Amino acid sequence: MTTKIALVTGANRGIGKEIARQLGQLGHTVLVGARTPDGTTAAELAAEGIDAREVRLDVRDQASIEAAAKEIEAGHGRLDVLVNNAAIIPPGDNGVPEVGLDVLREAYETNVIGLVAVTQSMLPLLRKTEQARIVNVSSELGSLTSVGDPASPMSEMRMLGYNSSKAAVNMVTVMLANDLRGTGILVNAADPGNCQTEMGGWDAPRTPAQGAAVAVAAATLGADAATGGFHTDGGTLSW
Repeated sequence: MTTKIALVTGANRGIGKEIARQLGQLGHTVLVGARTPDGTTAAELAAEGIDAREVRLDVRDQASIEAAAKEIEAGHGRLDVLVNNAAIIPPGDNGVPEVGLDVLREAYETNVIGLVAVTQSMLPLLRKTEQARIVNVSSELGSLTSVGDPASPMSEMRMLGYNSSKAAVNMVTVMLANDLRGTGILVNAADPGNCQTEMGGWDAPRTPAQGAAVAVAAATLGADAATGGFHTDGGTLSW
């Protein structure tokens, strides 16, 4: 069996590193996308018996994205799995009346535009393999249903930049799934939940491994699985 090649963005820490670890444990060659790779993550995973290589990939730098695509093509010739994990909650994120427009721009540059830019550059490599998978790491905070429910704790999270950018990620997921329907490439969003990371807070209720498992499940769906879904470990979420 040919080893599958998986690229995970923002994979040098937190949920991204756990996604890389779990894909590696399944036998994938894992490309650890990081803005400033230093070899540490790849060495840590390699010590666990995982075939991991770090790739410089800054989702806000088009030249970096294109160079990463060329490096992957030269080294592997294809890509089987793309996990768009890199994301930020920009400092100063707040509700609609207070949030700065610069904060909104920062959130969208990384969380939406960066995700689309990476996907566009990697699509030719994904088309070179059968049954490729694209997973966009999203959040229940991007669910209009959850945030719009006054009884939901999600309605109290006043972060327009992050929440609305994740809602945009969900739309990207659905539209890309439609674009690629019938090609064998499945596109799904995954909600890892609130995990113990720098972004989620160290007192969050879920571990990075638990959050990563949701994305890994979406990245390893079978040929008969659905595309264009919003996955959690409890099933699916409403948009």
